[in-house]
Amino acid sequence: MPMELRKRKAAPAPAPAPAKKSKPTKVTKTAAKVKETVKETAEKVAEVAAAATTTTTTNGNGSSSSSSKPAVGDTITLDGFGGEIETNDGTKTTLKALVDASKSGVVLFTYPKASTPGCTRQACLFRDAYASLSTASGLALYGLSTDSPKANTTFKDKQKLPYPLLCDPAATLIGAIGLKKAPKGTTRGVFVVDKAGKVLAAQPGGPEGTVAVVKAVVEGLGSAGEGEAAVEDKGVEAEEKKAEERGEEAEDVKKADPEVEEKEEEAKENGVEKKAEEVKENGKGEAEAKEESAK
Repeated sequence: MPMELRKRKAAPAPAPAPAKKSKPTKVTKTAAKVKETVKETAEKVAEVAAAATTTTTTNGNGSSSSSSKPAVGDTITLDGFGGEIETNDGTKTTLKALVDASKSGVVLFTYPKASTPGCTRQACLFRDAYASLSTASGLALYGLSTDSPKANTTFKDKQKLPYPLLCDPAATLIGAIGLKKAPKGTTRGVFVVDKAGKVLAAQPGGPEGTVAVVKAVVEGLGSAGEGEAAVEDKGVEAEEKKAEERGEEAEDVKKADPEVEEKEEEAKENGVEKKAEEVKENGKGEAEAKEESAK
């Protein structure tokens, strides 16, 4: 019989050698530090933005509350409100600084993007009504958007806008007045605040609607001023009436007591006689002085 040959079992494959752990190099260490720093900075920026959009207001009943959208009648704390913004000419400023520099308060109308049709219409409507809305009322008027200073300056110059445009790329002020779109963007609207921080208007609206809101505020301020003037006129009239009554009382006293009138006449006569004596004495003195000079 032929012999059966047995096959030798193949040797097991050697286990893969464990991967060598590479030692961190200076480059990897630096990259990790940069990554961590960027993360921390992003978190801080988010915290600042959140704080800027949280508004502390005082309600009409005197109680304080935290809200992301101030309402008409609320009084906001102007210090730090909305963070720092920039005018179209590159000047850094804040809402408080703008309010302090105004006569009666500040009007902010927001628009999504400079030089677009709707925003151009809105800006031009405010331009055409500028004298009646701002000059007459003492309210300082500003446009507000997330556009860059360059884009807003081009917009302002092309449309010949008589008021400054504010640049808020981080939307901190836009968010604080409740006109920021989520997650990104700007709601067209208007916000009006007086010198004391009282909110006179705060609402979204179209180009014509935002102008109408400001007109209503200005008319309200005018009515309040007329009311104060009327009160002052009434006070003057009351004082004049009292003076007239006092004069009539004096006349009544004279009629009731004839001696009072006689004493007044006597005082007048004495006064005239005394004056005549003084004139006579002065004349005599001058005559004597002239004689002395002649000698």
